[in-house]
Amino acid sequence: MIKKADKKTARINRHRRIRNRLTGTQERPRLCVFRSNKHIYAQIIDDVNAKTITQASTLDEDFKEDKSWDVNSALAVGKAIAAKAIKLGIKSVVFDRGGYLYHGRIAQLAAGAREAGLEF
Repeated sequence: MIKKADKKTARINRHRRIRNRLTGTQERPRLCVFRSNKHIYAQIIDDVNAKTITQASTLDEDFKEDKSWDVNSALAVGKAIAAKAIKLGIKSVVFDRGGYLYHGRIAQLAAGAREAGLEF
């Protein structure tokens, strides 16, 4: 009998394949996204120095949404991470979708970041 891998394992395997191709540098860091059932998190990472430059999530104090799990909150997190990045002088990033489909909250986070001025 062939056993099917669970969704979490499949996502982690997809993320590993993506990470083989993507690397964040100082000039163009990596915008990494993680989503849980209730929250969404975004980090800007310099992989050369192994440092997280900045982060934003629905758990931040700045975030005042009632529903932290909908696409509007993901859009707000995208705008927040872009604002923090531009304040630090980062204008261009590499988008790492984390093995998730580019759909729903992930796509809205990316749209919010682009709308606020990040290029990828």
